[in-house]
Amino acid sequence: MRKKIPSTAALLAFEAAARHQSFTRAADELALTQSAICRQIAGLEDFLGVALFRRTRRGVQLTEAGVSYGRQIGPRLDAIERDTLAVMAHHGAASVLELAVVPTFATRWLLPRLAGFQAQNPEVVVNMSTQTRPFLFDQTEFDAAIYFGDAGWPGTEAHFLMREYPVPVCSPALPGVRAQMSADEIASLPLLQQSTRPYAWRHWFEAAGVEAARDMAGMRLELFSMLAQAAIERMGVALIPPFLIQHELAAGVLITPCPRSSPSTRAYYLIVPEHKAERPALTRFREWLVEAAKAEA
Repeated sequence: MRKKIPSTAALLAFEAAARHQSFTRAADELALTQSAICRQIAGLEDFLGVALFRRTRRGVQLTEAGVSYGRQIGPRLDAIERDTLAVMAHHGAASVLELAVVPTFATRWLLPRLAGFQAQNPEVVVNMSTQTRPFLFDQTEFDAAIYFGDAGWPGTEAHFLMREYPVPVCSPALPGVRAQMSADEIASLPLLQQSTRPYAWRHWFEAAGVEAARDMAGMRLELFSMLAQAAIERMGVALIPPFLIQHELAAGVLITPCPRSSPSTRAYYLIVPEHKAERPALTRFREWLVEAAKAEA
């Protein structure tokens, strides 16, 4: 049975016109005439039986149906383009891994080591996109995910990589900071909070046996890279695992005034959907990644 799908040319014309809110700018982007864009969109509206644009004296404006359709079509066209480029680049080989990663771990730990994997497996290409929260694999094109948290994703295998051992770090120029400080003294400094680890400071102070009245107060930032930059800018003290900020510590733009640490209750895992677990390229990547993490322990 033939699928009820409009032509690709009509969808491309609509997506460009919807994004620009202009037939003229869509025509320029697609190297078409404005009348060609008008014809494509008119044909699409006839196909759908719904008006997507409202014509006004100032140009065109999306209808409510057009706004909704545009939000859905844009990501799907992007996905088709990615799939097409992947096939073109790798000649249809099944050795491309699409990996979802937590950002700072990927840039500061994984990427500096990935050349070693590629040297051993030159036929495997690892693509990365950032994801900070759990998701359903069957709703994405990801083959695996590197995730910090708990391992219990339905329908997946979890392979332990490492825990975090965060320590307080700050700029040596932060007002009130000294080279060596107690946990009590750290509590007097402005704290930088991480939104994905909202109780990190509370747990750190509890492990140190300190009651800190303001352990949940302070600016909240999502990524370790944001925390590190805020700390460098003398906005406060942050809890960050040293392996993620080795360059900043070596350069002296960040210091550890109190080296006390304790292991995180959660950990980094490689999450693999069960139905993809036996893919040869993914198996080789998993084995390499687990061994690389063990070597750092």
